[in-house]
Amino acid sequence: MSGKTVNSAILLLVIGNAMALISDVFIKLLEPGAPVFQFAFLRCLITLALLLPMAGQLDRKNLFAGLKIHTFRAHIHLAGLLCMVVALANLPLATANAVFYAAPILVMVLSVFLFREKLTPLSVSAVFSGFAGIVLILRPVEFNWAAVAALGSAFALAINAVLVRKLPKQQSTVHKLFLNYLLILPAAGALAWWEGAQWDSGILIGAMGSALFILGYNITVLLAYRQVDANQVTSAEYTGLIWAVGIGWIWFGEVPDLWFLAGSLMIVVPLLLIGLQHRRKEPARGFNPAPEQQGRRNQEESFSAGKIQLARECRE
Repeated sequence: MSGKTVNSAILLLVIGNAMALISDVFIKLLEPGAPVFQFAFLRCLITLALLLPMAGQLDRKNLFAGLKIHTFRAHIHLAGLLCMVVALANLPLATANAVFYAAPILVMVLSVFLFREKLTPLSVSAVFSGFAGIVLILRPVEFNWAAVAALGSAFALAINAVLVRKLPKQQSTVHKLFLNYLLILPAAGALAWWEGAQWDSGILIGAMGSALFILGYNITVLLAYRQVDANQVTSAEYTGLIWAVGIGWIWFGEVPDLWFLAGSLMIVVPLLLIGLQHRRKEPARGFNPAPEQQGRRNQEESFSAGKIQLARECRE
């Protein structure tokens, strides 16, 4: 599974999304009323420790380049992580993950406001269909703080995905991840201290398992996208929702209803259509279209870039 062929890259993404779901399971298995801030601090600390063996990929001469945007993204990430813990603890596993999949749709909306990008008719349809799908999944009669937290996590993912463009281009993904977790620790530690919860070894086990599997997800994504054109394999990311339904059904007895299935299709299908459209327009490797044509295509397909960055950077 080197990721050098399309089939191996797809397999890596399928396995990676399963690892991401196992990370979510560790969060969902936390005891009711578990100290959320303590968990977030420990998971960030453990993830930073797991990244240390890869410190050779850091640009030490420009270690803190882009510090302001890194700091902002780090704290958005912390807020998203806290929202994710609340959502997973109180919503069915598949429901929470379906709402998290709204993040790519929010990337499109934010790109319009922040970068004045133009959406294609299909992208506009995906936005409206996605938001309608969220309403179907959550349903106003069941809207509660857990649903708000799930939406908050999706917003955090989207904001961080959009802000990737503001980071120094020369920094490696490991460099970005390392700074992200390093800059999170002071705020996460302060919140854990303010929470004042007693030390819980169960929290440590949950944080360690969650950190290990989400880092495994990031590694599989990097391997998958390194050698193969992203538009050929990105649709495999949506197998995460299948894993969420299966694990939620088998492990937690959470049977999805028709509202969930309909809403999920309204979110995922338009995104898959955009991916297929991008794949048809993408030239074969080694072919360089005219600069003007390339610029227009990049503008029209900016969502795909945002989705790829979302997968690489923001499921941390």
